[in-house]
Amino acid sequence: MRAGLLQITSSDDPQANLPMIRDAVRRAVAGGAGFVLTPEVTNCVSSSRTHQAQVLSLEEDDPTLAMLREEAARAGVWLLVGSLVLKTRDPDGRFANRSFLISPGGDIVARYDKIHMFDVEVSETETYRESAGIRPGDRAVLAATPFAAVGMTVCYDIRFPQLYRALAQAGAEVLTVPAAFSPVTGAAHWEVLLRARAIETGCYVLAPAQTGTHPASGGRERRTWGHAMAVAPWGEVLADAGTEPGLIHVDLDLDAVRSARARVPSLRHDRPWDAPG
Repeated sequence: MRAGLLQITSSDDPQANLPMIRDAVRRAVAGGAGFVLTPEVTNCVSSSRTHQAQVLSLEEDDPTLAMLREEAARAGVWLLVGSLVLKTRDPDGRFANRSFLISPGGDIVARYDKIHMFDVEVSETETYRESAGIRPGDRAVLAATPFAAVGMTVCYDIRFPQLYRALAQAGAEVLTVPAAFSPVTGAAHWEVLLRARAIETGCYVLAPAQTGTHPASGGRERRTWGHAMAVAPWGEVLADAGTEPGLIHVDLDLDAVRSARARVPSLRHDRPWDAPG
């Protein structure tokens, strides 16, 4: 299976983003991808909860999701919608940060709501409180496809290795990590975290990404790190998109998963132990 990982610069206008996203998906398909992956917050990158409330939709009404389902069916490909920010009916008004796996028939076969919220102070001028606007998920998701078992995660999840180990031990062969990573933490940690998760699990790690400065009509502009990346089960970086919008292709060979796990079968070596203290 050939995977095509998108690297895009979404604005805070979901309608304006549609042609750009559609074109990127079609270019991935034209390059031979049978599995296309988009990044986190594909539909809308915004730091303003007020603006999001004005432009976002419920899942059933979301134009980006509808378009991507149509594109998957038109091309007959599997498509991971890295995530969409969506309205919910929660009493507190928080949104969902939800990833979707879409079949070649255009059907939604799996949904995953990002579990770990990016509540950090990267620097004196760069603070994030994702949980203020996003409702965290509470369930890990492993999706079966004809080409691989896919463990679905999103961005900040990458810092929680227990999630990836649980997915791998449940049968995951490919782990998806769509992201809109901060430039500061991206420069310091992005590649090494992706490689570590691949090495620990013996999985392919596929990480489509947002990149650059994101146009904003409401609130401050956001910047993201880019470097959409594909990592092999032994930990080699197979492709890195750099910092410009574009895409990368990588051919998945599940024999590499089996080989990595046979050489270091650590997924079978858990032992009980007492916690410190």
